Amino acid sequence: GEMKKLSLADVAKLIETSAVMGVTVLCLQEMLMDQVEWLPISLGNLSNLVTLCLGENKIMALPTTISCLKSLKKLDIHSNQLINLPSSFGELSMLSDLDLHDNRMRSLPTTFGNLSSLINLDISRNRFSALPETIGNLTNLRMLNIENNDMEELPQTIGSCSSLLELRANCNTLEALPDTIGDLNSLEILTARYNRIERFPPTMAPFAKLKELDISFNSLESVPDSLCLVTSLVKLNIGKNFTALKSLPVSIGNLELLEELDVSSNQIRALPDSFAMLSNLQVLHADETPLELPPQDIVKLGAQ
Repeated sequence: GEMKKLSLADVAKLIETSAVMGVTVLCLQEMLMDQVEWLPISLGNLSNLVTLCLGENKIMALPTTISCLKSLKKLDIHSNQLINLPSSFGELSMLSDLDLHDNRMRSLPTTFGNLSSLINLDISRNRFSALPETIGNLTNLRMLNIENNDMEELPQTIGSCSSLLELRANCNTLEALPDTIGDLNSLEILTARYNRIERFPPTMAPFAKLKELDISFNSLESVPDSLCLVTSLVKLNIGKNFTALKSLPVSIGNLELLEELDVSSNQIRALPDSFAMLSNLQVLHADETPLELPPQDIVKLGAQ
């Protein structure tokens, strides 16, 4: 038969039954919980719960008793109407995966830094203007997605997220990357396209494992030589910086592993001599630039 919409009483009953049964996975995704804007405090009784899926409902707040879910490892509450998290949220010491994308959140509680087991965090498509300073305490964090928010800056403490592999910061209003960004020794992917970044941090050198860097669609005025010390780079996209970017660093040839380079829609007129050293380069996007390249050079580079 057709599933009826759940009322708050139905949800409360479901949760109480689940608690008695010691349920470890509870999925209430797209449960047509149209009337359910709040979850009952009895949610805290689900002490065995490991996975809780509440995506695509209309939930406006989580009860403070959520902190009682001491076994919770995965919480998915994407596409709801959450404005914030209770400060007790920081007590979820086992939580490793948190998906909050597509809500109405503007800030995270300072206690957020206590989520010491957190590995994957998605807060994209919200209304965040900043991350709490305590984000730097999340030393197990591997994946951070903050795309499509109103972030004007990232805290310097982010450099302490020593396990971070992937940082996605596209579509914000960032004017710079924090100076500590190079301290992220494990970082492999950094994307920050569609922001307002005008300059690179003074030193990018400590980046030991960065493979992919995308700072296209910004207002970059120059690329520092220190970027050429990030010899692990395989993909570099500094295209679509339009009128601002006029030259490439002299030592760009040091990026020996580089396979893909995008410098399109900039004001770059010439390639530095060291460019010929990029022996692994397979793809070069240089359209809509004043760059003049003799065709044999491109053939020699093996670029497409």
